[in-house]
Amino acid sequence: MLCIHELLTLELFQKLPEERLQWVCDRAQEIRLPAGATLVEEGAASRGFLVVTEGVLAMTRRSEGIEMPIGQHAAPAFFGEINVLTDEPVAVTVRALNDCRLHEINADDFRQLLHECRDFERTVFQTVAKRLRGLESFIRGREKMAALGTLSAGLAHELNNPASAIVRSLKDVVPALAELQRMNLIYGQQNVDEAHTQEWLKVRDQGYETIVNQSLGALEQSDREDELLDWLEDYGVQDAWKLAPPLAMAGVEAATLERLVDRWRNYTTELRDMGIRWLALSFDVMSLIHSGQRAAERIGELVRSMKSYSHLDQGVQQTIDVHDGLEDTLRIFSYRLKQGIEVQREYDRQLPHISAYGSELNQVWTNLIDNAIDAMNGKGILTLATKRDGDHICVKITDSGSGMSPEIQSRIFEPFYTTKPVGQGSGLGLDIVRRIVENRHRGAIAVNSQPGKTTFVIRLPIA
Repeated sequence: MLCIHELLTLELFQKLPEERLQWVCDRAQEIRLPAGATLVEEGAASRGFLVVTEGVLAMTRRSEGIEMPIGQHAAPAFFGEINVLTDEPVAVTVRALNDCRLHEINADDFRQLLHECRDFERTVFQTVAKRLRGLESFIRGREKMAALGTLSAGLAHELNNPASAIVRSLKDVVPALAELQRMNLIYGQQNVDEAHTQEWLKVRDQGYETIVNQSLGALEQSDREDELLDWLEDYGVQDAWKLAPPLAMAGVEAATLERLVDRWRNYTTELRDMGIRWLALSFDVMSLIHSGQRAAERIGELVRSMKSYSHLDQGVQQTIDVHDGLEDTLRIFSYRLKQGIEVQREYDRQLPHISAYGSELNQVWTNLIDNAIDAMNGKGILTLATKRDGDHICVKITDSGSGMSPEIQSRIFEPFYTTKPVGQGSGLGLDIVRRIVENRHRGAIAVNSQPGKTTFVIRLPIA
């Protein structure tokens, strides 16, 4: 049985008269937990108010499938007041680190004590505020780490393709250049006709321009490749199927090859074929270099987008174009969008720039677009729209997901409220969005949802 002197070890109960302390002792139910036992799981229904008289209890919260320690209750201590007051599911898992002895006061008895003693009530609410700040601080840190993980995954995915393209290009370019040097050496040892050499060089340079400018369409290039393959096989070139694609890509015609090789028909087999192979290999090298250049430009574009996204080279507050932030965020998420989401843009490009905390606004776009992708299960239409509304700019982010019920809409911006399964949502993402929009930018945010269409509307002051 709970004793009065055990209660008095806690400052909270020192506010109560002796008869009330005895009343608490008479109603408290003893709980004994062996080491390692679980008192309550995260997401479970709330219990009563609990007093720890012996042992140490550990609190954990699941985040991205991992249980993260967030604190302990070592005797003498109390907890459970938040769930009694809010009637919300338990936000943490509580386990015994060693053999523990607790006493549970049911919710009705605890609320009666609150109403009867002002000092008791004040101490409880001071404790509630302190614990909520601690939990919120922990979850905000996890939210930032999760956002960083999302950005890192997106950036790594987007960088992988161009980086791989550069590696492939460099790997194939080296032996190709060596072969070109060998061909040039052999050709230079022959009785060279300068005018004829210039004809070959002219065809090569024209092919370079075609490759760089990508002048040929896919269908035309395919037809050209078939035509060249037939001619090369008739001419007797070995491995003609390897030479036709680069020649077709460069826009070379069979008639051009016929004219170039006409005077070489009586030469040895190597010299007869070498001009054509030299031309095809030159185009291969140019294509590889051009591919590597485009990949390097893509990497540079991604780095600039990330730099712009985080505003690393600027002060805290900048004059920004909201469209830049939206586009930077879309690039970060492109690896998820390309799997089945169509992005529609309805931008008013005449919108004035605004003074804002750029990196924080990008956090708003990140949270909203990430939620929209989740709401559509990776398939649907994401619409981004901007317009001017008096002395504000208005940004609308709409998804074609299943929508939210009126009850969920009314609570969507509450701290710790989430519709996701335990461990997958902290319930602070949209609270952070609201704080950034309303507190940091003196704007407003609203949501309107129905089946097949959910729209978040963000209004930001221009001045």
